[in-house]
Amino acid sequence: MKTVFYFLGSLVFAVATAFLVNNWLQGFETPGYVLIGIGHWSLETTLAIFSVTQIITFFILYFFFRTLGYLIRLPGQLKRRGSTVKFNRSQEALIAGLVDSAEGNWEKAEHVLIKHASHSGAPLLHYLTAAKAAQSRGAFDKRDEYLKKAAVQSPDSGVAIGLTQAELHLSGNQFDEALETLTKLHSIEPTHASVLKLMHQTYQKAGNWEGIRKLLPSLHTNKILMEAEIKLLETEAFSKLLKQAAETGEVAEIQAIWSEIPNYIRKMSGVSAIYFAAMINAGAGELVEDELAVALSVNWDTTLLVLFGTIPSKDVLKQLTMAERWLSLHVNDAVLLAILGKLSLHCLNNEKAQGYLTQSIAAEPTVQAYQLLGDLLFEQGDKDSAIQCYKNGLELASSEIVSRIEAVF
Repeated sequence: MKTVFYFLGSLVFAVATAFLVNNWLQGFETPGYVLIGIGHWSLETTLAIFSVTQIITFFILYFFFRTLGYLIRLPGQLKRRGSTVKFNRSQEALIAGLVDSAEGNWEKAEHVLIKHASHSGAPLLHYLTAAKAAQSRGAFDKRDEYLKKAAVQSPDSGVAIGLTQAELHLSGNQFDEALETLTKLHSIEPTHASVLKLMHQTYQKAGNWEGIRKLLPSLHTNKILMEAEIKLLETEAFSKLLKQAAETGEVAEIQAIWSEIPNYIRKMSGVSAIYFAAMINAGAGELVEDELAVALSVNWDTTLLVLFGTIPSKDVLKQLTMAERWLSLHVNDAVLLAILGKLSLHCLNNEKAQGYLTQSIAAEPTVQAYQLLGDLLFEQGDKDSAIQCYKNGLELASSEIVSRIEAVF
């Protein structure tokens, strides 16, 4: 419509100009003439007619070439308009796909995203979102297909595609596949925050504590986690590694892990208890006897005390003497008194053992103390007292079991 108005306006202007020029020239007594000669041919006309003809001819030629240019440009304009329409539809499809994906309409989201991906200004988003939708509905083959298409469509977005692939593998508990992808990304971007965080999560879910231990320096240097989180993760990692080494029963492996643990973690009673228990169970209790005694002298802990009492020492008298030193600082400690009774039995000092066990029961009755005292009395021939000790121990054990059941329910 606008073009028609331009054409009519120009036509009116041209006619008006021709009319005014004609009137102006007709006002002269001698309006003049124009003579054009070409070879044997000649053209003669009045100046007025020539001027009007020139104006009309210019108008016709101008619009002829304008129309010709428009027709030449028309295919390109139609193509661009079609591309614009497709682009707008792809943008609408992206929004619709994201909404469907958020609402859990996985198959619908996948269909609309892939249909318009090739015409989108952001095809990567289409393919990655479609891959997540395919993963959510269990179509792993389709998921991998969309990720490959995303890589072909956006070769410069390898990290983004890899991270999405790793996230999908991780959510599907495909830890080996996730780690394979993340390892490649880590070799390309060793300080990338998202890569490091996903590696940490994958290692943790897979129970790969050795991997976490090696990753800890990078997590700390690149500030992926807060300082408190790093220390907590480091403590957990070394605790798990110690437990894994304890399961093997290899003394050298247990000691190797312990030597790598920072001092501030070693001082934690829970971690040191794992180490000492692992060494004792591996038959190397005599190697940690002195170290365990020092740990108890610095930080009194019941768990460590019980472990000390289980060490099959080559010098039981030395072990008993060390424990008796602690009694002056921890008077009426039921656990310590029970261990003193046990060590006294190993030293064949039955009188001292009976005294310590009796004090332990008086301070706080325990099943172990009743059993040790019962065994001692039985050996001494006091069967009635021994039976009473066994009975008291059974009643105490039963009450403890009932208390645990009530706590659960």
